[in-house]
Amino acid sequence: MTKKVVAIGGGENKRTKPDGSKTPYETGPMDREIIKLTGKQKPNFLFMAHSQLESLDVQNTYFQTMEDIYGGIYGCKCKMLGSNDVLDKKLSEYLVEWADIIYEGGGNTLDMMTLWKNSGFDKILKEAFESGKVMCGVSAGANCWFKACSSDSLKIKYGPGQPLISVDCLGFYEGFFVPHCDEPGRLDSAKELLKERNSTGVFLSNCSALEIVNDSYRIITSDASYHNIEPYALKAYWKSKKYIEEKIDLSPKFKDLGKLMEK
Repeated sequence: MTKKVVAIGGGENKRTKPDGSKTPYETGPMDREIIKLTGKQKPNFLFMAHSQLESLDVQNTYFQTMEDIYGGIYGCKCKMLGSNDVLDKKLSEYLVEWADIIYEGGGNTLDMMTLWKNSGFDKILKEAFESGKVMCGVSAGANCWFKACSSDSLKIKYGPGQPLISVDCLGFYEGFFVPHCDEPGRLDSAKELLKERNSTGVFLSNCSALEIVNDSYRIITSDASYHNIEPYALKAYWKSKKYIEEKIDLSPKFKDLGKLMEK
């Protein structure tokens, strides 16, 4: 069975800001590729916002934003699996089985992973991945598919001044994943967390995504002018006490995932 992940390092999705205006729609190329990977014109889209545990209202608002995209623009059938729903194993299994696409939104990776592992939902996701469903998401929803990640979970929960931390994730793929690496402080912190992990890091800027199909990968990018950058992706690791950082090729050709993850 073909295994598929699209991990988006960051990007806006036409969400409504506090002043009532909307952000741009930056994740279009990623969304279209996610749909294409299903092999269906109008696949079933299951949205989760389990990285937003503290507010069901926020989860519902987030779902509406994503439904406007996947349902409104692309004609997908859309459902949400709320954080409370994972405690209902039968319901969780039913919705995951219904889905062609399983998409987790951005937020608090640490709380999300704790929920999944304590409830056993991590095992349901593993089965979905192995059955060939498209596993995807942005930020926390990109972090989760890898062995470990860099996360601002403490900042989200307790406010500014908290450090970035590493979080153990689902481990569908090896590597240390870092989203939003173009944002201030992300890279410097990621370097030190990566050293502690003794792993290979994949660092993605906003408006870049890592697409993995079986043992091959490529980078997808979109217009990042809203962030005043050109999107990029980096491979990083420590070798002989030296930090090494390399740009990842942005060509559309699929490449060997094993080589990306090796030091």
